[in-house]
Amino acid sequence: MNETRSPARAKPGLHFASGLGSGIASAVILQPLDFLKTRVQQTGRPSLSACLRDARRSSQLIRTLWRGTVPSALRTGFGSALYLTSLNAIRQHVQQMGDAEEWRRETGGSSALPDLTYTANLVSGAMARTIAGFCLMPLTVIKVRFESSLYSYPSMIAAAREIQRADGLRGFFSGFGATAIRDAPSAGMYVVIYESFKKRINSWVFTSYLDTGHATISGPVASSINFSSAIVAGAACSAISNPFDAIKTRIQLQPHQFRNIWQAASVMVAQDGFRSLWNGLALRMSRKALSSALAWTVYEELIRKSSVTA
Repeated sequence: MNETRSPARAKPGLHFASGLGSGIASAVILQPLDFLKTRVQQTGRPSLSACLRDARRSSQLIRTLWRGTVPSALRTGFGSALYLTSLNAIRQHVQQMGDAEEWRRETGGSSALPDLTYTANLVSGAMARTIAGFCLMPLTVIKVRFESSLYSYPSMIAAAREIQRADGLRGFFSGFGATAIRDAPSAGMYVVIYESFKKRINSWVFTSYLDTGHATISGPVASSINFSSAIVAGAACSAISNPFDAIKTRIQLQPHQFRNIWQAASVMVAQDGFRSLWNGLALRMSRKALSSALAWTVYEELIRKSSVTA
């Protein structure tokens, strides 16, 4: 007799593999946006058009726009894998400690994941992102420096050696404070917004499905619902957290000049005005919205397929 396996109960290895695949795919596809964002944020008076002109002057435009793809793909891929695996583990823990009404799945909806309370989503998302961010911080520093025009590392190994020589082990964790402040609340809010929008759209679509005699939402429609919800959540959270992203970039590129969050923010505002805290906003919103949409849609679809009866 076949037994349907709940997607929420999928093995941790599947969550890790699904997060890794979706993260790498989104990082490779959207790397030009990340590259341009770093170039815009590295100076106090940036210009996207100037950055694009500089890129076009290169004899190898494609290679220039995708500079830093390897560390970016590794960071985003393993970051997504660690984040989604940690998020699933935390949710499982919440399930064991909470009551059944706080851990329910939408029947016939687009979600392949459990539906928690707002508070549980906020806390679990923040905790999972902090864990993943700390583990992947060295790759984040290398990625940002590869994308910047302030450094010319021939390889990731050479970059790691230079960072170790100049700043020691601490150099690999430059900007972690700003990153944690940026990512933890943002990740928590992301899960809340994503699940809320998904639930609301599901209710509208599912009602129309019932009117036409269908018992469940089809796969393509479910993916569209998840994709749209992820875009809204990604854009909203990236807009709110952009100042910390701009500060984090400065600290990682010039750790001797920008030593910590508050000192870096003061210097940036004094030299370049409050506008400097919003450098790269449009690029980051575009990149984050599309990256989140691709990663979460692929992730949920892979988890959904894993629920096929054995």
